Amino acid sequence: MAQYQPAGTVGNADARAEENRLRKDLGFWGLTAIGFSNILGSGWLFAALYAAQTAGPAALLSWIAAGALCALVALVMVELGATRPEGGGTVRWPLYASGRLVGTVVGWSVLLSVGGTAAEISAIMQYAAHYVPGLYEGGKLTASGLGVASALSVLLTALNWFAVRMFARLNNLVSVFKVVVPVVTIVALFLSGTHSGRLTDHGGFAPYGFAACLTALAGGGIVYSVNGFQAPLDFSGEARNPRRNIPAAVLTGIALAVLVYLGLQLAFLYTVPDSLLAHGWQGVNFDSPFGQLALVLNLHWLATLLYADAVVSPGGSAYVGVAIDARHTYALAKNGLVPRFFMRIDPRSGIARRALVLNLVVIILFMLPFGGWQDIVSVMGDMYLLIYAASAVAVASFRAHDRERGVPLADGQVPGVRWIAPVSFAVSTEFVYWSGWEHLRLALPLVLAGVPLYLLQRRRTAGRPVREELRQGAWIVFHLAALTLLSWLGTFGGSGHLPAPYDSVVVGVLALAVFVWAVRSGAAHLRTDPSGERAF
Repeated sequence: MAQYQPAGTVGNADARAEENRLRKDLGFWGLTAIGFSNILGSGWLFAALYAAQTAGPAALLSWIAAGALCALVALVMVELGATRPEGGGTVRWPLYASGRLVGTVVGWSVLLSVGGTAAEISAIMQYAAHYVPGLYEGGKLTASGLGVASALSVLLTALNWFAVRMFARLNNLVSVFKVVVPVVTIVALFLSGTHSGRLTDHGGFAPYGFAACLTALAGGGIVYSVNGFQAPLDFSGEARNPRRNIPAAVLTGIALAVLVYLGLQLAFLYTVPDSLLAHGWQGVNFDSPFGQLALVLNLHWLATLLYADAVVSPGGSAYVGVAIDARHTYALAKNGLVPRFFMRIDPRSGIARRALVLNLVVIILFMLPFGGWQDIVSVMGDMYLLIYAASAVAVASFRAHDRERGVPLADGQVPGVRWIAPVSFAVSTEFVYWSGWEHLRLALPLVLAGVPLYLLQRRRTAGRPVREELRQGAWIVFHLAALTLLSWLGTFGGSGHLPAPYDSVVVGVLALAVFVWAVRSGAAHLRTDPSGERAF
């Protein structure tokens, strides 16, 4: 009888053969630069404006909250990356830990998150419209803007066509520029003159209520902006000494990025002219926030630098994003969610070139219905948060299975993850809920489309009984459906039938209950199918 392969993956021997073709060329600085470059993309050019419009000065609290969430989730993912290094790990870990249904839904979310690269390219077009009118109008890409954005997507794909060592060296150079320009922007804006009382005037510190701080996390682009810290984990299969270098690289990238974002938010709050605040922070409206603010303040040299960096920063993040997307698609091919054709690693370059081409198509398609930076990132923020939650379940399931077998803690396991995992799951769930009904009514049904995709896929493959797979993965379907219902009932853009703060309390209790259910299901899955454990 043929050995069962984990959760619909392609043959383990084939997958391992392709995995062994990956080059182990990335050290600490290369991994840190990848993480930091992926975090500090278009977010710094736009999020300060959208966060201020959503929450006023209280947006500062949103940045701190996002940094704390990322630190929690990073510790979860660091353990997974250090103890189970594999290309496209964020796709593979939920599959190994929870089975095919969860793996398919999470994998589908990851495939949709390719749209994040579309957001970076849209950001470039939005700033480029200052020099080339007609690329971006009415908050959307025009036909000509879409054509230029598509050409840029092709260029970024071509740059990722070659060896990972070349990718790392070019990314290191881009990262230096991406650090210097935001720091120069912060210093220059503060030196241009500040307005006292900005944290208390124009409606106070929280002019739209403290609940707006929560909405700003996803709707204002903050979660999207801080996301990207997990990039080194997706390169764990190409890292030298991953157990040592990956944790340090991930945490260093988060710390540096949050400091830069807080500095930019403060600079924006303190230097916007009073004449633009007649209608409060919601009345401040720029298409290219820091570039136009620099022009208003007569800092023409800074505006020139910013409009140039508006290509480099999002371009650098899109460059990294294209590379990460290829590794995700490569992992999805190993999972069986996309055809195994896309699992192929080019033997000379060590790059998943076929996956690159597929992602190019997805990126262009994502720019068609959305087009604007904030429209894309509002949905992407929820996708990333759901992936964070699935990773928390994965690490807790692996640990629960180890405890059942009496396996001692291994090198690379993070102290405290036993309580960090449920907290990160609950906080990620709350952040999804706080993003608001306007965004969730689109994002959550999109994710739930992974369920019929699983059923279609399941008809084409053999494996364990469908009833067993459905039972062990039912928690994710229930979780998403319950979140959709609570969002409609709640006070974050919903009907208000479930008043605040009880709505958030109910979501928190739901999250913890689902987490316990999910971990028990994951442990049961590993107990009856330890093939995911053997994969490492």
